[in-house]
Amino acid sequence: MGKVRAEYIWTDGQTPTNKMRCKTRILDDHRDLASDVSRIPEWGFDGSSTYQAVTSHSDCDLQPAYVLPDPMLGPPNILVLCEVFLPNGEPHPSNSRQALRNAVEKYKHLEPWFGVEQEYTLYEPDTGRPLRWPVGRGYPAPQGRYYCGVGCDEVYGGEFVRDHTAKCLAAGISLYGTNGEVMPSQWEFQIGTLPPLEVADQLWLARWLMYRLGEKRHVVMKLDPKPISGDWNGAGAHTNFSTAAMRTAPGGLKAITDACEKLGRFHKEHVAPHVYGADNHLRLTGRHETCDINTFRYGAGDRGASIRIPAKVDRDKSGYLEDRRPAANMDPYRVCTAILETVCGEGFKADTFAYFKS
Repeated sequence: MGKVRAEYIWTDGQTPTNKMRCKTRILDDHRDLASDVSRIPEWGFDGSSTYQAVTSHSDCDLQPAYVLPDPMLGPPNILVLCEVFLPNGEPHPSNSRQALRNAVEKYKHLEPWFGVEQEYTLYEPDTGRPLRWPVGRGYPAPQGRYYCGVGCDEVYGGEFVRDHTAKCLAAGISLYGTNGEVMPSQWEFQIGTLPPLEVADQLWLARWLMYRLGEKRHVVMKLDPKPISGDWNGAGAHTNFSTAAMRTAPGGLKAITDACEKLGRFHKEHVAPHVYGADNHLRLTGRHETCDINTFRYGAGDRGASIRIPAKVDRDKSGYLEDRRPAANMDPYRVCTAILETVCGEGFKADTFAYFKS
């Protein structure tokens, strides 16, 4: 009988930004594991080493929640995204996925869809500088030539990006695009359009694949919202959102503007460091696209706004909105929960993710 390497992947309890952890379990391959997460056994880990427990009560449980084929090792090996639970069967306080599960159950009749545009920066591990940036002799040429650029002088890290794209597609992750970003060594991939839990699960696994590829290629991937101070763009995770009502003309545009108004009323709760990302104030200055962190506005085709209504959506009178506020280091479970509760419910409560408050 053959064996399967199952990579159990979860998010830890670091605050306000949780990080990824993983370990490998060897399983028999007779279970058709890649197609049915319910066939994958639960496991455990030492929570005292992941900021999720104390030594005297260190056991935490991993409950498989989402599975994809492992494109790094190939079939029949699998990637197993897990939720963290306490030994008594309760979700761990750091388990932000369970909050999104609850929100999805409440609002599934509204048919919410999400897409996420994940920006990130590639770094040299030995110098701590962005990939191919000069060491000890200043900076690259100013921004303007790098966004969607072509050629060795304008594209830093293209082979890494193409490798990551291929691995994501092989795993079944719903990428719908990639591009070079405004700052050299900065990139973006987009995931969606998908239901809330699936888009968040796939984003975490796409990030995990980037970290793993970085080990192979000796490149560091970071999600810092402001990688380099000064006149350089920050890194965000623009989040696209719609409900069935927003996608349906002729009333869709009214539903979209109503959603924007609601998001504005809860702006402060959303941009809290433990919700839309830590250090986001360094990115949201109002100088490099998107409003400053203390200002909220929305507009059609306005990339300087907090919420952009795409010009085509404005013309068609239906579609989706783009929330430009989330930072690159955001937890998609928390962002999707905040948007669902605000747009579809009575509003987002700041203490929903109290475990992660800074």
